[in-house]
Amino acid sequence: MKPRLLYAVTPDGLAADPARLLDACAAALAGGAQLLQYRDKRSAADAKQRNAVALAALCRARGARFIVNDDAALAKAVAADGVHLGKSDGALEAARALLGADALIGASCGSDLLRAEAALASGASYLAFGRFFASNTKPDAPPADPSALTEARKRFTAPICAIGGVTPDNGALLLSAGADWLAAVDGLFGVGDPADIERRARAYCALFEQPR
Repeated sequence: MKPRLLYAVTPDGLAADPARLLDACAAALAGGAQLLQYRDKRSAADAKQRNAVALAALCRARGARFIVNDDAALAKAVAADGVHLGKSDGALEAARALLGADALIGASCGSDLLRAEAALASGASYLAFGRFFASNTKPDAPPADPSALTEARKRFTAPICAIGGVTPDNGALLLSAGADWLAAVDGLFGVGDPADIERRARAYCALFEQPR
């Protein structure tokens, strides 16, 4: 993977239509996303597994990495590249033991550098900070300041991911503050048909060509 990249995260509503979900994710990857996270808080377990199997296969075919949100057991079952865990989504140590040393394991840190430090000690591969802007995915999440990215960049060598209302218009600010990865949910998938999603992904990826 490149050190600076677009991390595509699927919105909950997309999972209800598997064909549309697959087309949207294929467009994001075609536009340059190198990481794809399947986030689905609504579907039944069997539907989630079917979607995850299809998305894992898509990512393998496109040379991208596939991450499952919240569910290390599902990540294991579909041979995903890793899992992303929030504060209350299970122990990082258990996920690392289940998925192995090579798995990508992400930890949501808000703007808490002590939580980030503990996450790394518990086996996290990368640290996600945010939300930085208004977010439809987590509208009630406490806001984070870009200075959290700057401090994290000083303290940690692990990849730093910025999430929460990130768009091509505000992403450069977060990269300048210290983010390595930009995670996009509605800013990527909320723009319309697959052609629009691919164009939007390319707009994000253009930011990585600029110097910090």
